[in-house]
Amino acid sequence: MATTSTTGSTLLQPLSNAVQLPIDQVNFVVCQLFALLAAVWFRTYLRSSKTSSFIRHVVATLLGLYLALFCFGWYALHFLVQSGISYCIMIIIGVENMHKYCFVFALGYLTVCQITRVYIFDYGQYSADFSGPMMIITQKITSLAYEIHDGMFRKDEELTSSQRGLAVRRMPSLLEYLSYNCNFMGILAGPLCSYRDYITFIEGRAHPRAPPGAAGKEDLPGDRAEPSPNVAVIQKLFVCGLSLFFHLTISKTLPVEYNIDEHFQATASWPTKVVYLYISLLAARPKYYFAWTLADAINNAAGFGFRGYDENGTARWDLISNLRIQQIEMSTSFKMFLDNWNIQTALWLKRVCYERASLSPTIQTFILSAIWHGVYPGYYLTFLTGVLMTLAARAMRNNFRPYFLEPPQLKLLYDVLTWVVTQVAISYTVVPFVLLSVKPSFMFYSSWYYCLHVAGILVLLLLPVKKTQRGKTTHENVPLSPSEKCEDRGNSLGQNSFSTTNNVCNQNQEIASRHSSLKQ
Repeated sequence: MATTSTTGSTLLQPLSNAVQLPIDQVNFVVCQLFALLAAVWFRTYLRSSKTSSFIRHVVATLLGLYLALFCFGWYALHFLVQSGISYCIMIIIGVENMHKYCFVFALGYLTVCQITRVYIFDYGQYSADFSGPMMIITQKITSLAYEIHDGMFRKDEELTSSQRGLAVRRMPSLLEYLSYNCNFMGILAGPLCSYRDYITFIEGRAHPRAPPGAAGKEDLPGDRAEPSPNVAVIQKLFVCGLSLFFHLTISKTLPVEYNIDEHFQATASWPTKVVYLYISLLAARPKYYFAWTLADAINNAAGFGFRGYDENGTARWDLISNLRIQQIEMSTSFKMFLDNWNIQTALWLKRVCYERASLSPTIQTFILSAIWHGVYPGYYLTFLTGVLMTLAARAMRNNFRPYFLEPPQLKLLYDVLTWVVTQVAISYTVVPFVLLSVKPSFMFYSSWYYCLHVAGILVLLLLPVKKTQRGKTTHENVPLSPSEKCEDRGNSLGQNSFSTTNNVCNQNQEIASRHSSLKQ
């Protein structure tokens, strides 16, 4: 019987007992399914063409706070406290320095909550918890603070094209601020979105009239059609169903903890250890696929997430998508994997840290990522290892890849080899992230004799590292964000379109970046 305690509602305890899952997880899934239905209702009956922005903000906020209360009980007050104090900081401090104070306060408040949850209440409990939504709210608070600072204090010529396109030119009202942070579509699982895109969606300025290439026809004011998200939502729900099935069946039979089982370590051959490491970490991913894809489907069902039309005239609903499963599983480089995993968090790391860091941006970005994820020691071991792996993988790719591009057979061999190495390296790196604690993490690494750590250090010592400029990137004039269409951003968000195939590692497109030009 699932008897895990919860601070949220116990109304679904009988269902929790029936499916043998913790009540927190059952509450989360049911609330997300409720949010999906609410999103369909929101888009159908509160569409922007016949409902004021004020009403849409109020409804989205109240529904979000209700879901938070149902899942987390009085702990949901942390969401309002963190948002409320951050808003006061913005108003009182002013646009010149508020981004610094908001960043320190929001991240500090999140860290304090994570410390109390982990070390005082429930160390190692990996079910739904109130710090999860706070992680998303922290991203939104800090992103918006920087965007307001860029839009209301800094000069346009001081901004990058990405910063210029995301800059906010007026202070949000309290209602707009709470709606952005706590709306029902994203309060439980995100994903992060830019403030301008969210406001554009609420105000109904997000939909171009027709796909490009319509025989010289131009978009005319008032001549717009809202594309239907139904196909995209159904496809994503299908992915959710498969992911949930794999998580409930296969994932539990292949625990990551078995990698440090004494009998397994003593008796398994090295090929067996490598294969099981890969398979066990592969089996750990479906729960993330389920949660992030469902969150994306909820936003799409409400009408949020439309990016534009592709070259075939098909509507694209991936503006705030958080992952690309096919690219993740077929990654042939460390960077390609990370470019397609937790995409919106990577955009946040790039915007608030990597682009603005004056010293060692890669290391600072990994440290921020570890702090934001939580206070389990395993997180820090993973991200510190990730720094080494990222730098070593970049050095290897820059030095060897040009020799394997021709002929096609040689390129295929290179792709196969790099796929194997990438999947093993990723699995090796993230084991502490799953194990959480120091002792089991070092047990695993010592059982592997720290071989990939040693290899990474040798690569950096022996191979020349190509220095590139962070400020350079490639832009494509592709209609992406809905707010680009409506606010004449033009090409300013060119950096924010996603990369799935172009993974040549220049410094601006490294670990914190998930948004280089789309190659169809």
